[in-house]
Amino acid sequence: MNLLDPQGPVAAANSTILVDSVAIMLAIVVPTIVAILGFAFWFREGNSRARYQPNFVYSGRVELVVWSIPALTVILLGGVAWIGSHQLDPAAPVPGTGSPVRIQAVSLDWKWLFIYPDQRIATVNTLTAPAGAELNFQLTSSSVMNVFFIPQLGSMIYTMNGMVTKLNLRADNEGKLQGLSAHFSGDGFPDMMFDVNVISQLAFPDWVAATAKSDAVLNEESYKKLMQQGIEKGRPVYRLEDPRLFDLIATQHIPPGPGPQVASDAPHSGGHSAR
Repeated sequence: MNLLDPQGPVAAANSTILVDSVAIMLAIVVPTIVAILGFAFWFREGNSRARYQPNFVYSGRVELVVWSIPALTVILLGGVAWIGSHQLDPAAPVPGTGSPVRIQAVSLDWKWLFIYPDQRIATVNTLTAPAGAELNFQLTSSSVMNVFFIPQLGSMIYTMNGMVTKLNLRADNEGKLQGLSAHFSGDGFPDMMFDVNVISQLAFPDWVAATAKSDAVLNEESYKKLMQQGIEKGRPVYRLEDPRLFDLIATQHIPPGPGPQVASDAPHSGGHSAR
C-alpha cells in the first residue's frame, strides 16, 4: 500500500501533489533550520565580532524577508492544492481502454461488498478489475459512515448511509493491490481490508463467467444476513439475483443496520458474530 508507488493515473497525480507540497514546504523549513544554527554560531559567547544591539526595534528589510517567504510559500502551496484538487474531482472521467466497468461498493460492519450489476455478480472483500479500463464506482454504506481507499489507485472517499458517492479510477498494471477502510468504525475496523486483483481485459470475462457459476445467490434476504456485524475471513462470491439491490440499499428501502455494537464474544474467530 505504498503511496509513492502509484498504479494508476489518479494515484500518480496524488503522489505528485504530495511530493511537490513537501518540496515547497522545505523551501521555508530548510532555511529556517539553517538560520537557527547560523544565529547560534554567530552570536556565541566567544565571537567578538557579533554586535550586541539591545535597542534594536525594527528593520524593514528583515520584516520583508520574514513575511514574504512564508507568504509566497503559502500562496504556492495553496495553488498546487487548489489546482490539483479540482483536476482530481472523484467524479471526473478517467478515460481508459475497452468498456468501462461499473462497480457498486457497500461498506458493511466489518467487510466490503462489491456488486457488478452489469455482470450480475457480487464479491465480498475482493475487488477484481481489468487493467486499463475505466472503473466507475458508486459507493454507499449499510450503517455508519466509512471511507473507501485503495492507496495505489488514489482518491480516498467517504461512504455514507442513504447517499451515493461517485468515484472514477483506473488501474494500469496487472497485479494484486490492497484496499482498506480509512475511517474507524468499531472493533472490527483493523480487519476491514480487501484484495484488489487487477487482471487483463481478456481474462476479465473468464473471471466473470466463473464467478457467475457460484451456488450462492445475493438477494435482499441473503444481503440482510451478510450485513450483520462480523468479520468475514473468507472471500465469498455470489450470483446477483436483483441488479437493483444497490439502489434498494442506498435509498434505505432495505433498512440500514444499527452500526457497530459490543459483541458478547470476539468476532475475530471468523464468520459473523452475534449481536
